[in-house]
Amino acid sequence: MNKIKGYSIYTAKSKLDKPIADSTHTLTEISFIVLRLQLESGIVGESYLLSFQYSPKAIAGAMKDVGEMVLGEEVNNTVKVFDKINHANEYFGLEGINRWAQAAYNIAMWDAWCKILGQPIWKVFGTYTTQIPIYGSGGWISYSVDELIAEVSDYKSRGFKAVKIKVGKPDWKEDLERLRLVREAVGNDVNIMMDANQGMDVPSALALAREARGLGIHWFEEPINHSDFQGYQLLRTQAGISLAMGEREYSTLPLRELALRNALDIWQPDILRLGGVEAWRESAALAKAFDIPVLPHYYKDYDIPLLCTIPNGAGAESFDWIDSLIDNPLQITNGMATPHDRAGWGFSFKDSVLTEI
Repeated sequence: MNKIKGYSIYTAKSKLDKPIADSTHTLTEISFIVLRLQLESGIVGESYLLSFQYSPKAIAGAMKDVGEMVLGEEVNNTVKVFDKINHANEYFGLEGINRWAQAAYNIAMWDAWCKILGQPIWKVFGTYTTQIPIYGSGGWISYSVDELIAEVSDYKSRGFKAVKIKVGKPDWKEDLERLRLVREAVGNDVNIMMDANQGMDVPSALALAREARGLGIHWFEEPINHSDFQGYQLLRTQAGISLAMGEREYSTLPLRELALRNALDIWQPDILRLGGVEAWRESAALAKAFDIPVLPHYYKDYDIPLLCTIPNGAGAESFDWIDSLIDNPLQITNGMATPHDRAGWGFSFKDSVLTEI
């Protein structure tokens, strides 16, 4: 009764009035791939991934390929299925689109299994806390100053205690001025973080970090290319500001390398890139071994429940992109998020926003 008998794949979109950009990418749409797994018992497990406008046919194809591999599997066999998919995908590589698809099925299997158990996922793994700090994210580099200030001011008015903005302008002094204006707008009782999306070189990142210290910047995310371990080590020793990274990683190898170099302050796992729930938790355990806090990338509706199950969770990132598309948005009050209390992940995309592919 708990075997997977079918799957359906959909797209969904969130409203975007005009393109937005960070230092390395321009986003023309906020798009999602939504997966629904059907069990023989009638229970449905769901997951989603953030796809933007990138490679829609390729990711849809990978999702369908992985779907055929999981048919007939017991839904609780998440580890067995993960290894099965790894073996099948090794020829073309264990990173990239295949990994995203693999993670989507893993997350949906966990949703279905916890629904069978009748429990939210954070209770199944064992609970450490039920309150997670959450910060307002955005601050796109394409924003005008007025748009930037309006967004961070809105986050503050909604009770957020921290905001993150994009940096990586051609002249880092312009980034510094935007950070100064944000500090003026939100005051000293709101933390400010900055994210370069790998768009800076070491000298410019070092210069910006040193100058930004005076504004009380909380941490600096992806200042340089994620594979430049030596660059992170240099910045960690000379910049005088905490460094965060991890969202681009498909394994824990970079975490290990950075931790051994004492080159990282905050680990930011992306549950889709890493491969799903077990991979996310394994990375958090490795971070704990090095006393590194975990502050994941983007997927708040998955990350909040999982952060509730670990002792080194530092917080989560918040965008509003799926809130209007799902039936049970996360509750955020005074900068703190509480996990969904329904079984599984505790939310589902509304049928009305889905287009099957």
